[in-house]
Amino acid sequence: MVSVIRYLLYAVLVIACICAALYSSRSRRSKDARERGLYGATTNIFMGVMLIMLALIFMFIFSGSTVAVIIEAVFLVLGAFNIFAGIRNRGYYSRMKSDSNM
Repeated sequence: MVSVIRYLLYAVLVIACICAALYSSRSRRSKDARERGLYGATTNIFMGVMLIMLALIFMFIFSGSTVAVIIEAVFLVLGAFNIFAGIRNRGYYSRMKSDSNM
C-alpha cells in the first residue's frame, strides 16, 4: 500500500513538473500581458503542487530526522503559498481579461 502511494506521489510530481515547464514557456512566449499573467499564475499553482509532492515524498523516505522535518515543513509552506498566490493571481488576470473583452 505504501509503495502504491509512493508511485502516485511520483506520478503527480512528474505531471506537475511537466505542466509547470509547459506553462512557464507559454508565459515567457506570450505577447499579451494578460495571457502572460494567466500562464504565470498557472505555473505558480503547479509549482506549489510540485513542492507539496516533494514534501510528501520526503516524509515517506526520511523519517525522524529534525533536519528532514524542517525541510519538509518549509516545502509545505512554500507550496501552499505558491498555490494561494497562483489562485489569487489567476482570479485577478481572468477578471482583467474578461473586462477587456466587453
